[in-house]
Amino acid sequence: MSICVIYFVFFLFFSLLSFLLSLNFMILDYSLLLEFELLSINSCAILMTILLDWMSLLFMSFVLFISSMVIFYSEEYMSGDLNINRFIMLVSMFVLSMMLLIISPNLISILLGWDGLGLVSYCLVIYYQNIKSYNAGMITALSNRIGDVALLMAIAWMMNYGGFNYYCYVYYINEDKMSIISMLIILAAMTKSAQIPFSSWLPAAMAAPTPVSSLVHSSTLVTAGVYLLIRFNLGLGTNLMMFLLFIGSMTMFMAGLGANFEFDLKKIIALSTLSQLGLMMSILALGEYNLALFHLLTHALFKALLFMCAGCMIHNLGNCQDIRFMGGLINLMPLTCSFFIISNMSLCGLPFLSGFYSKDLILEVLSMNYLNLYIYIIFFISTGLTVAYTFRLIYYVIIGDFNYTSLNMISDNGFIMLKGMGGLIFLVIFGGSMLMWIMFPVPYFICLPFYMKIMALIVTFIGGVLGYEISKFSLCYSLKSLNYLKMSLFFSSMWNMPYLSTFGVNYYPLIMGNLVYKNLDQGWSEYLGAQNIYNNMKNSSMFLQILYKNNLKIFLLLLVLWIIFMLILF
Repeated sequence: MSICVIYFVFFLFFSLLSFLLSLNFMILDYSLLLEFELLSINSCAILMTILLDWMSLLFMSFVLFISSMVIFYSEEYMSGDLNINRFIMLVSMFVLSMMLLIISPNLISILLGWDGLGLVSYCLVIYYQNIKSYNAGMITALSNRIGDVALLMAIAWMMNYGGFNYYCYVYYINEDKMSIISMLIILAAMTKSAQIPFSSWLPAAMAAPTPVSSLVHSSTLVTAGVYLLIRFNLGLGTNLMMFLLFIGSMTMFMAGLGANFEFDLKKIIALSTLSQLGLMMSILALGEYNLALFHLLTHALFKALLFMCAGCMIHNLGNCQDIRFMGGLINLMPLTCSFFIISNMSLCGLPFLSGFYSKDLILEVLSMNYLNLYIYIIFFISTGLTVAYTFRLIYYVIIGDFNYTSLNMISDNGFIMLKGMGGLIFLVIFGGSMLMWIMFPVPYFICLPFYMKIMALIVTFIGGVLGYEISKFSLCYSLKSLNYLKMSLFFSSMWNMPYLSTFGVNYYPLIMGNLVYKNLDQGWSEYLGAQNIYNNMKNSSMFLQILYKNNLKIFLLLLVLWIIFMLILF
């Protein structure tokens, strides 16, 4: 039995167990808090805490289920790799770090899971050892370090409350006028969930193998920030919420716009993840943390399947990721393309697929809220852009002309990969309604005028038509984009964020660090500090060694000479 099958069975069993426990806890309205005291300093206890409630158990079951399918899928996708066992172990470490983060109501144990995610994600992004992967890994690791430092500072500030268990103090954090902890937690969540201005690492992380992308972009790394804020929902003040709403809406709009100009299959799906993360952050900032969790879980299902389908296509096309080479794949890979279309439609919010239940509810709750016109418009425009880039992608990959080499072997022969995808397809179709029945025992009552009620469907329809039409006239579209080259480059490069991140996070800080290290750390501070003391002590000891190694006559002679010298001097 291979290592993939062992991990698959292990994760699947614990996923089902966690799901059943979650239902039990939800019905009984029950939470379990386990505390192990490690050490106590000045009445500030350092505890290892585990929180089991319906939310953590439900999220954990989804993460385990998706990771079990991804590991099963990896057996065939990574079959040519000599180090497949190492790859599976890395993925398992990644999932276990996420588990630690999910069940921790304690900032110290959260930091362990948080840093574990950052470290293992770096190892997985540089898995294919080339210069592009190394650069992507470095920007991923360094961007996430900002959030790690914010979390460390939050831990230090938690000392004021006499403990690190934020679950007990989350209400007081909001009441406290110096809610520095909330600011730091929001900064940490923004870096991990790639909100503006930390967005550029997310498409760069596509250098990782596709099964990793499927896991990272659905339920683990990027959702860690959103999950942390869902847990902190009571500790966020009104001003911070409004700031988060603005950042989330801008991220959503920017990613939707950028995906319409992108030609790399995996990067389009990565930008769609970024767009959905912006949506989660925005609805969370409106105080609807349960809706954010609902969308987080439904999004995890269809996004994991979407990446698996993309991986299957890339695998068959000999590692080609450019959508301009694809086209007509529905004739060659009918089952994969069916999965691809269903998960894409779920992403668009097509009625009665899983994505519809969360997206439509979010848009209707937003419409019912008392907010300004800017937020309303940008939400619906971003929803339209999501549908536009999805239909553009479907046109290029499935309907358009086949532009790949005539010497090909493209088919649906990867049975293990198809089984891995088949495990997710039922939840992509039925998961939304099922989750809605589980999570909302009392349905939302939304009272809106008819035109506002159907606005989401209208925007979806317009976005789809626009995306399809623009793609159909691809030659005209590319000529138009050449006429407005600077604008096209600006939109396609995520509003110049990768350049800012490369120079702002990687290049200049590292050069400054090198200067400081060479001139101060290894320079003047060594010359005047440790090295100076060492040289003085060495010279003194060498002088004394001369005395010890020779006899007393020389010592007496030197003493006499010194006395004579002193007498002459005075």
